[in-house]
Amino acid sequence: MTNRSPALTRLLLAVAALLMLAGTAGTAQAGPQYVTALHGYDAVAYFKDGKPVRGSTNATYYWNGATWLFSSKENRAAFIANPAKYAPQYDGYCAFAAARGLKAPGDPQAWKVHNGKLYLNVNANVAKRWEKDIDNEIKKADANWGKINPF
Repeated sequence: MTNRSPALTRLLLAVAALLMLAGTAGTAQAGPQYVTALHGYDAVAYFKDGKPVRGSTNATYYWNGATWLFSSKENRAAFIANPAKYAPQYDGYCAFAAARGLKAPGDPQAWKVHNGKLYLNVNANVAKRWEKDIDNEIKKADANWGKINPF
């Protein structure tokens, strides 16, 4: 039997949970392996409306291997003009997991715009933990992302 600290045990359990969730990923991500980006939420709405808004099949755009849905033609035009401005970081994967060198699905309802960039997390509880040290978490995730997602 090993002598692990309670903090290490909690961290290992959190990592295991993230890995299990990653195996159940749907279409939350924005990367090229998915058909519909952000589960059909409008990426521009996070910035303009300050909340997740469902997109419509009446306003779509194909970019980065996925179809993006928008709630208005204006939002679609804004995205087309600068997709990198609106697309979530880490292809929509969980920013908290990326900071730990892992890939886990991002939830469009667990989001934050920080310094002009959209970040998703696996759920609201993880998002709260991530936001406690957001700049350091982003720095770690940025450093890890090229190793996690080399393409």
